[in-house]
Amino acid sequence: MKTSIEERWGTHPNDVKRYDTTQLRKEFLVEQLFVPDEVRMVYTHNDRLIIGGALPVNEALNLETVDLIRSEYFCERRESGIVCIDGNGVVSVDGIDYCMTSKDALYVGRGSKEVIFKSTDKAHPAKYYFASSPAHTAYPTTLITSEMRRVRNLGAEETSNKRILNQLILHEILPCCQLQIGLTEIQTGSVWNTMPPHTHSRRMEAYFYFNVPEKQAVCHFMGEPQETRHIFVHNEQAVISPSWSIHSAAGTSNYTFIWAMCGENLDYDDMDTFTADQLK
Repeated sequence: MKTSIEERWGTHPNDVKRYDTTQLRKEFLVEQLFVPDEVRMVYTHNDRLIIGGALPVNEALNLETVDLIRSEYFCERRESGIVCIDGNGVVSVDGIDYCMTSKDALYVGRGSKEVIFKSTDKAHPAKYYFASSPAHTAYPTTLITSEMRRVRNLGAEETSNKRILNQLILHEILPCCQLQIGLTEIQTGSVWNTMPPHTHSRRMEAYFYFNVPEKQAVCHFMGEPQETRHIFVHNEQAVISPSWSIHSAAGTSNYTFIWAMCGENLDYDDMDTFTADQLK
């Protein structure tokens, strides 16, 4: 099967308080998105976000629709954001080729009928992580290269959270409906991301972790600020974060992650922050 999708249901914070480790991981952790010559997706009922991975090695891969979304083609009612996390490749959208390399992003507007993932060199295939949300308006497909993305240096060595934030898909950069995507690089010697953590009831988020060295791990913190939970995450795994949950992490090494969020509010800085001394 070249295309597969898994369905995840929404959860209430009171229910999550009773989850053991196995149940917590089953509901929120996405363990494998990359399989050679396959497109894998997870559909969450939290704002109906879809996250996925495409790894074209021996052949090109189509972003095909699935029965779960009941559409003629994948982007019939959706916008999508694609990030190349490794290798070099080409994403073709309705016959137009977009060359992509590591950290490049592509915004695919609603109404795009054909999306094809390709690798330039099958010995070092391109890996594409993508996120998709419902969209109410069709905006142009746009390639976001290094010249377009906004880069912010955040944190400090003293608080072990020195990091580089690459804002890729934001309405300040290009027109979009709900979807927002960024890539954060934790610097050597630092471990924390999104500290102090926050929630935003107006949208949900998904974190995809990669560049996690072998035998290392990232501890993702979630849950309500006064009753937190954690999930140990390994390389190229993702965590679904409901709107009521904090989302923060610390690694045993530095790492990189992609955040993707959608909801009714495009104000990136509209969040409810909790300082570390408020957490339990």
